[in-house]
Amino acid sequence: MTALKIAGSVLLFLVVALCLAIALAPRFLDRIYYRGPASDHFDGARFFNPSGEEETFRVPSGGSRAGFFWRYLTGSDGRPPWPDRVAVTQSKPEPRVAGDRMVVTWVGHATVLIQTQGLNILTDPVWSERTGPVGRGPRRVAVPGIRFEDLPKIDLVLVSHNHYDHLDKATLRRLWQRDRPRIVTSLGNDSVIGQVGAEATALDWGERLEVAPGVAVTATRNHHWGSRWFSDRNRALWSSFVVTLPSGGNLFFAGDTGMGDGLWPAEAAALGPIRLALIPIGAFRFVPGQMASGSHIGPLDAVRVFDRLGASFALPIHWGTFRLSYEGHDTPPKMLAELMRCAGEPQRFAPGVIGRGVEVPAYSAPGRIDEAALARCAESEAIKALL
Repeated sequence: MTALKIAGSVLLFLVVALCLAIALAPRFLDRIYYRGPASDHFDGARFFNPSGEEETFRVPSGGSRAGFFWRYLTGSDGRPPWPDRVAVTQSKPEPRVAGDRMVVTWVGHATVLIQTQGLNILTDPVWSERTGPVGRGPRRVAVPGIRFEDLPKIDLVLVSHNHYDHLDKATLRRLWQRDRPRIVTSLGNDSVIGQVGAEATALDWGERLEVAPGVAVTATRNHHWGSRWFSDRNRALWSSFVVTLPSGGNLFFAGDTGMGDGLWPAEAAALGPIRLALIPIGAFRFVPGQMASGSHIGPLDAVRVFDRLGASFALPIHWGTFRLSYEGHDTPPKMLAELMRCAGEPQRFAPGVIGRGVEVPAYSAPGRIDEAALARCAESEAIKALL
């Protein structure tokens, strides 16, 4: 056992050394994914968040970047334990869902199947066991809620940005070879997707693409960053998406995001009423008591996003599949449930179950959530118990 521990420590040291070597050799591992004119979020070389970048660059736990990665890799950061595996009942969706009826199935993390108007839409598809370069990185604790073989034919794929837990080349290759779906992504990520032989259409924020009669995809602003290596940071854009549907209300997919200036949800809502919103709630804690990080919203900000979108119904995503931060496995859904109970809307934005298809209710105009009351709720003993 001692020899195994020593070998493990040596391996971790080599991984950290490799990470540092990569960071010190940017010109060899940098990639140019996009070339185009400068804009209010592109300086001619790299993209940026108009509302500020500092918090997405800062090492969240303080100290040196090398120290942060060492604590993360060795698990010596005081994180609560996660289960090695969680039980999942996999489902087999219907081939198609017609008309205004809408069925949503959370596959895991940010991967969601949405079926409506005869279309099968898939967000940030990841069926791989691990998310990271060269087949390493965080391992899933929950198998996909749908076996890949049981997926219906996919018509449209949305890829929000190029992080490994959102852009999985192995899965995109399988989807392309099987279904030839329409793949829509943000500027520059089409270059990464093209490496597996798949074709993707890349949009800038505000650009719109018609994908079927009465159905269009618009890339909308959120607050994040992009990278496949240490040195290609922000060479490709990140985004959320609005899928405009011919009737019944729109679909909003937040991708991966922090709160930023908090104005971007209203920009998506301006495109029409949102029937279903897919909003992340996990990977938000890197120090004790943290409720959000610069590039990831937690449940509190997720409720604010839900309210500012004016969404009729929402599904929380980006939790419980891959361990990316320090909160407990079930902290995000517990916190969300308590906050929504406090807001008086416990059913419209409730934790889902991987693999369980949900009939999305018809659109109905929601009331507004009192954000001051929500902030007071965040100070309650029930929430503090989850910190």
